[in-house]
Amino acid sequence: MPTPDFIVRLREHIGHELLWLVGVTAFIEDDRGRILLGRRTDTGCWALISGINEPGEEPADTIVREALEEAGVRIVPTALVDVHADNRILTYDNGDRVQYLELLYLAKLVGDADDAHVGDEESTDVGWFEPDDLPHPLARSTRERIGIVKRYRDRVRQGDRSALFRVTAREGATSDKEARA
Repeated sequence: MPTPDFIVRLREHIGHELLWLVGVTAFIEDDRGRILLGRRTDTGCWALISGINEPGEEPADTIVREALEEAGVRIVPTALVDVHADNRILTYDNGDRVQYLELLYLAKLVGDADDAHVGDEESTDVGWFEPDDLPHPLARSTRERIGIVKRYRDRVRQGDRSALFRVTAREGATSDKEARA
């Protein structure tokens, strides 16, 4: 996976110290309701399209860029579904440590689903899948995010279109409650 230039420059100064980054993911659907997934080069797992927000870049622009770079498709973000601080600290093979603020968007395809193709070295394959017939192995984070999208859509059907947020209790323990924007 290529590391963004701004991270490479930071790592020259801080080494493998923990970096707080913004990760952006898109749940992309075509007009038939199929979900776009890419098979990740680093893990071999199928996953939603995602990427790291560049300094000064709007998060919605990040996911539009990533969809084009990774899968060759043009998209339009339609809703911010979820915002949360991932409590996992990832350590990459080279020793770099990161933690992410995760933003999850719904997005619709603009153009033809047949345009989807592997666009860079981050994926070995891309494809459209029916929600009830997803490929294996599926990344754990993708299973979690699909569940979040389902919960969000249930709320939308009840008239609440606000993004999901986690609420942390004053004592520092995370609760299962969600706040509305």
